[in-house]
Amino acid sequence: MSFSTKKFSFQQLVQGRKSIRRFLDKPVEKAKILACLEAARVAPSASNVQPWRFLVIDEPELIEKFGKEAFSGIYYPTKFAAKAPVIIVILARLDIIANRIGKEIQNIHYYYIDIGIAGEHIVLQAEELGLGTCWIGWFNPRKTRRFFKIPRKYKVVSLMAVGYYEKKPSRERKRKNLEDIVWFNKMP
Repeated sequence: MSFSTKKFSFQQLVQGRKSIRRFLDKPVEKAKILACLEAARVAPSASNVQPWRFLVIDEPELIEKFGKEAFSGIYYPTKFAAKAPVIIVILARLDIIANRIGKEIQNIHYYYIDIGIAGEHIVLQAEELGLGTCWIGWFNPRKTRRFFKIPRKYKVVSLMAVGYYEKKPSRERKRKNLEDIVWFNKMP
């Protein structure tokens, strides 16, 4: 499935990506949504559990109704997401060994790492396809669960807004220097 002839290096892709909070009122082609989800599907996961599940919302009226629930009250600052043409509800299906026993032994919720990798695959694929994304962690997960009648076997982890956006010249983002975050062979 190919959408453009323009090729990006990986560094161009990751350095050009930014979180988008203003989307154009333009639907996203289903093939592009599926390409993003395919990129997530092939992501690595602990013990190959593949805990990710995705509920795609791409009907404008449904997004508007959902937004009134998920972004109400203290979650109001993220109401911009309800203007996106696509919202992906990112869910985790927890596995007994990799996620529950592994958490007890290592004290790490591996499914969060797995979901992060799969979600970033969506982000990078979307960027390559000319789409913008924004991870949403500030939303009401209980109202999200109730709104879609999501069964308890799934954990509501995050949302991702996806859509076209107006391309503007990038301002430089402030990032830490590599030498401030990396050490070789010993701590400073």
